[in-house]
Amino acid sequence: HNCRMPLGGGTDEKCLIEILASRTNEQIHSLVAAYKDAYGREIEEDIIGDTSGHFKKMLVVLLQGTRDDDNVVHTDLVEEDAQLLYAAGEEQWGTDEAIFIMVLGNRSVTHLQLVFDEYQKIAEKSIEDSIKSELSGDFERLMLAVVQCIRSRPMFFAKHLYKSMKGLGTADNTLIRIMISRSEIDMLDIRECFRLRYEKSLYTMIQVPSSMLKPCIAGEFFPEAAQIAYKMWEISAMTKVQLRGTIVPYADFDPASDAQDLRKAMKGFGTDEDTIINIIARRSNAQRQDIRQAFKSLLGRDLMADLKSELSKNLCRLIMGLMMTPAEFDAKMMKKAMEVSETHFLQVILYWPSLYIMVFCFVHVYDPSIPKAFKKSLEDAIRSDTSGHFCRILVSLAQGARKEGPADMTRVAEDAQTLANACNADSDEMIDNFMSVLCARSFPHLRRVLQEFVKCTNKDIEQIIKKELSGDVKNVFYAIVCSVKNQPSYFADRLYKAMKGLGTDDRALIRIMVSRSEIDLFNIRKEFKETHDASLHEFIQVETLVGDTSGDYRKTLLMLCGGED
Repeated sequence: HNCRMPLGGGTDEKCLIEILASRTNEQIHSLVAAYKDAYGREIEEDIIGDTSGHFKKMLVVLLQGTRDDDNVVHTDLVEEDAQLLYAAGEEQWGTDEAIFIMVLGNRSVTHLQLVFDEYQKIAEKSIEDSIKSELSGDFERLMLAVVQCIRSRPMFFAKHLYKSMKGLGTADNTLIRIMISRSEIDMLDIRECFRLRYEKSLYTMIQVPSSMLKPCIAGEFFPEAAQIAYKMWEISAMTKVQLRGTIVPYADFDPASDAQDLRKAMKGFGTDEDTIINIIARRSNAQRQDIRQAFKSLLGRDLMADLKSELSKNLCRLIMGLMMTPAEFDAKMMKKAMEVSETHFLQVILYWPSLYIMVFCFVHVYDPSIPKAFKKSLEDAIRSDTSGHFCRILVSLAQGARKEGPADMTRVAEDAQTLANACNADSDEMIDNFMSVLCARSFPHLRRVLQEFVKCTNKDIEQIIKKELSGDVKNVFYAIVCSVKNQPSYFADRLYKAMKGLGTDDRALIRIMVSRSEIDLFNIRKEFKETHDASLHEFIQVETLVGDTSGDYRKTLLMLCGGED
């Protein structure tokens, strides 16, 4: 009944995608018969009449309910299918959608799971990433849903439940549809996946008294959660992500001309904010430093001082942050973070490469260009503002002792066992052992270690950290693990939390947009859209309206964002 085409109101493509991508052959056959009994029409005819293109073709294929049984694996075709998908998309100009439809619409779940693993090796990226880059619109959303259901139906539904309840209002049709249709199938699995991904229980998020929703309450941790966690770490370890910023060096760069234009924009009565924004937000950081030098040598003036006197509020903070060197900006953020909260402090320190931290600590003390307020050594500042295990962890990170480079496969099992043994130790020993691995090993190595950890314990490290640790120690270890798994996703989540709800955390917003603009803001943007069903561009447009009367602050953020997705 859920799949009936609305008369006169358009087609609910999201509903069609959710149902047809997730149902088994038997369920689809029953659905087709029930639709005919209820409405006296063939569902295939309605779908053909209300949809079009490749989206329609894939829906019709799924509607046949002829996918190979789960135990059917064509061993001799696994590599061939992976190569077909690669040749149909990544390897050529344009996309052969018919190949994607044929393979993803007919092969068994088990067979496709093996194909996806093989595809990862060939393309050095996940099938999901290829679909996002090669397909578009409802067809892209349908194929992603099919892949997600092949990976894990419970995780697919957990994501849909989350999206139905987040933000203002609730998509009650989606919520009711999933809770009813899955209550006797895999609701416990969905519930555990929900907690695994979103760090909260499904019951807590629903927060409404309804007998219909009570199926999500019962049950304990289940084995499939460990299987999903293992697979997630495996994907994280195998995926080679090409990080991309949104700001690149300006092609026709002339520092002297820019310096002169900036001076004109600040000279006389009033300030030309548009000129300031268009120059500073479109130059790389290295180019901005050349402009600072040209401003000083040609005009005998301090550009930073002039900008500070002419701009105000959040626009001033954002422009000043862009004009600083990365070391200056991070030093300022560290200082502010230690004055405000440990949460902000963590976001700054966890993501510096080891060499950068050591260089910064040296610059922090000796570089005359950094204000006197920042001269205190970083370690001394940490020791004076934090205490206990939390202090020890931060000092360890600040010392820049983390190794770089690929995973050392000869030590993976040993490190995983160290973490597993720590779970049975007392609190102090647990923290010491966690530090010895999580604060010292390279990120590629840790991805393999944390995958192996799931095999050793049948649990995910995130679950252990949230259950066994507390306070700042829990937060810092959890932040490390999130960054190891998917750093752009972590920052996307921080941006969302900075803007959602009442008011905007402008300091967090500025800190991330400035510091990541030349590193991975493009990747962060993509993760934001994937998780929150809205683009970062849209969020900034809506959430920064309050207090930004001129729109200049929002305009600068949107330029840094670099696109609408």
